[in-house]
Amino acid sequence: MVFSLRNIFTAAAVLSATAIAAPQGPGGQGGAQGGGQQGSGSVATTTSSWAPTTSNWASASASATSTTSASAVQAVSTSTACNNSPDLCDRQYSNVTHMGAHDSAFLRDASTDNSISGNQYFNATYALNAGLRLLQTQVHLLNGTLENCHTTCDLLDGGSLESWLSAIKDWMDENTDEVVTLLIVNSDDQDVSDFGSVFESSGIDEYGYTPDGSGWPTLGSMISANTRLVTFIASINSSTTYSYLLPEFEYVFETAYDVRSLSGFNCSIDRPTTYDSASAAISDGLLPLMNHFAYSAIGSVEIPNVSDIDTTNSPDTNTTGALGTHAYQCYNEWAQAPTFVLVDFYSEGPAIDTADNINGITATGRSDSSDSSSVAANPRGLGVKTGALVAFFAAAVLLV
Repeated sequence: MVFSLRNIFTAAAVLSATAIAAPQGPGGQGGAQGGGQQGSGSVATTTSSWAPTTSNWASASASATSTTSASAVQAVSTSTACNNSPDLCDRQYSNVTHMGAHDSAFLRDASTDNSISGNQYFNATYALNAGLRLLQTQVHLLNGTLENCHTTCDLLDGGSLESWLSAIKDWMDENTDEVVTLLIVNSDDQDVSDFGSVFESSGIDEYGYTPDGSGWPTLGSMISANTRLVTFIASINSSTTYSYLLPEFEYVFETAYDVRSLSGFNCSIDRPTTYDSASAAISDGLLPLMNHFAYSAIGSVEIPNVSDIDTTNSPDTNTTGALGTHAYQCYNEWAQAPTFVLVDFYSEGPAIDTADNINGITATGRSDSSDSSSVAANPRGLGVKTGALVAFFAAAVLLV
């Protein structure tokens, strides 16, 4: 039986404090409010055993990327840790795997009554403290304001884009040796100037990186120049006024995002549709983004799959559906590791272990999100899920 999605959402919103979301293309969806939550407990992260050696991953990734001018590669002191490791300072931005939080503004925690439409347990500040350097959000226009909204603002509103950017800027102000990437979906096709004005009002534009056409610089040189923020936005045109706001699909290609089973992950190009293969996009200089999150179907509606998250976010390279397995598959198909990876519930796994393994590093200076006392006692929200599903199906029956 196929139900009317609009009617179900409307009734479910009345009957339940939680909401159910249909999937969106992650070419910029999801974000996280940074307000209030702070990471705690600095820990060192160790890598686990991989089928290939981590040094092979790093060298293969470096050799497969586009050429870079000598001036873009600048050595920095190995006493400096760039993105939590001295080993990354002299590596090009394009030769680092950046782990990211898919739908990072949309939380499954006490602030949203453990909404089962939430894709993360922890907000942007926590994600950054835990080592993630890619944050994604989906933006809609609400009463003249650019707002982080999951599918619609009635479904799950993660706050204004400006407040989200301000929280990230505050973190970057305090962490001066870190390069951060943002990925934003422009759901309502707003002009680049609308985004530019919000970036300026938040103050984060001062960190904006503008490509110069000579290839991607090293993390160390971006840090030295204090151009430490790379921003990709879907569905915008290039702008000389806001040259640091980059049209996503001129620089990045993505794998499929609507995956419903752990055997469904693949490395084929899904977007942009102007390329018929991932190898063609890579040859043209596009950076690969590997989407790695799964959905569960509830009737005609899909929600983030949390029941298999221990497998989905596992660094193991021999388990179907595991993050490590998917990454290694793409590494073999592309002859380079993914530049960007997006996951749900990043703290499970934890997903950052896979990025560390690919990058060949032992990271320092991070906090462990699982130490937080701000998350509900049952962080996976399973008790809330049951009530939400009852409300959902009750609404469906009433409206058929």
